[in-house]
Amino acid sequence: MRTLRAAAVAFALSLPGLIASTQEGGTTDAMQSALAAGWKATFTCSGLFVAGQTLPEIELNELSGIYPDYQRAYDALPDAVVDDAKKTVSVTYSPDMPPRLAAYRPGFGCTQLPVGAGENALGFLPRFASWPAPPTQDRGSAIGSNVKIELKIEEAERLDAPVSAAFDEFTYGGGTRTASVIVVRDGQIVAERYDRGIDHETPVRTWSVAKSLTATLIGAARRQGLIDIDYPAVISEWNKGADPRRAITVRNLLHMASGLDSGTTGSRTDRLYFAGAQVVDGAAKNSLEAKPGTRFKYANNDTLIAMRALREAMKDDNKFHRFPYESLLHKIGAMRTTIEIDWNGDFISSSQVWATGRDLARIGQLHLQDGMWGNERLLPEDWVKFVRTPAPAQPASGAGYGAQFWLMSNAVGVPEGTFYANGNRGQYIVIIPALNTVIVRQGFDVIGGAQFDISRFTADLVTALNAADAARAVERAAADAASAAEAAAAEERGRRKLIQR
Repeated sequence: MRTLRAAAVAFALSLPGLIASTQEGGTTDAMQSALAAGWKATFTCSGLFVAGQTLPEIELNELSGIYPDYQRAYDALPDAVVDDAKKTVSVTYSPDMPPRLAAYRPGFGCTQLPVGAGENALGFLPRFASWPAPPTQDRGSAIGSNVKIELKIEEAERLDAPVSAAFDEFTYGGGTRTASVIVVRDGQIVAERYDRGIDHETPVRTWSVAKSLTATLIGAARRQGLIDIDYPAVISEWNKGADPRRAITVRNLLHMASGLDSGTTGSRTDRLYFAGAQVVDGAAKNSLEAKPGTRFKYANNDTLIAMRALREAMKDDNKFHRFPYESLLHKIGAMRTTIEIDWNGDFISSSQVWATGRDLARIGQLHLQDGMWGNERLLPEDWVKFVRTPAPAQPASGAGYGAQFWLMSNAVGVPEGTFYANGNRGQYIVIIPALNTVIVRQGFDVIGGAQFDISRFTADLVTALNAADAARAVERAAADAASAAEAAAAEERGRRKLIQR
């Protein structure tokens, strides 16, 4: 009897986790249609009202090359309906259900209502009382702080060939589609190019590059004493009864080592991204399948829970929602970055962030400057070392992992200590401390198609930068030799004059 009771209790305790582990589903025709409509509504909304793209540009960039399993349902959808006055986008997908609806609010970007919710639910969405408009221009070449502006002709000339090749849809991956490339050295832009209707003031969805931004924000919060990355029971949902998830720490989450079940593919949280679900419904409900800290598994949920932990630690939603901007982004000049939220007010900071290439470069530059901006320390003194140090549990193959940043140290031709942010469809921030350089590549690569070869691209840029250094060294040596020769000649002329006297 005791055995049966124990089994019943164990089943009851595990039931929420079992439900959560199957909730991503999406295999029925009805759900596939809802998800496809959600993709169309939210990307159209963000593309229009966050990025300022035209509908043809959104169709070219955001609505092509999508998940192959959505394509059939997507192709059956009608055109999106845009309400410019209300700043909403709706997409009809079923005669029996309300259209999928996404709504824009300044500072929050576009938020999806959940499947089944109608326009009357818009009043429940969080909103700021006021929000600053971005500056009219972002045209300077200085990305870092305390930058000495110099004309870096050598870098510009040698970077031109690999940067141009990044846009040819062939050299670094057949069919890859580059939107922007920026190379920053010593805090100054030395190469910059755009395509596909994107320019230096156009935000593009970061996809999982947002995870690296999340780690940066957690670092800023730690600097201010708002969160402890080693304190267990990171969210209240896990701090009760016999729940073993209270052993998970923010450090585990940042290392992608929570031990939580996230299905076969931890990067497919489709119900959250495209069905308007809440972070707390999707990310926090899964049960343990490995001891925290012992297994690497790339999972959106780990990032989402880390940010949810910061919200609960701050206990003030107004301060929490303003924190990324007031404590970090706006301080480094990243004025065109928007972190979107779910309808419950949680940041979807595992993917749903929109940023310009220049803003991504500023985030990279902050790490090159060891968390300093001007005379202000924004990140703890040990934070950059933490995010670029290999985590205790590593991926079974491929690139290494730090804390929400990938490691590129084993790539051929790339200096040791290089680390990077990596997002779906070819989004990258590569940070090369050895060369004091940041590389940004944004793209609209086809999901499931060729991937942009960021390691080879980085190696080619490193070769170009090293060639620039070598050319500069030759010029400097020639100038020093000429100066020494002139000094020797002057000394000889002086000696001769003394003899003549």
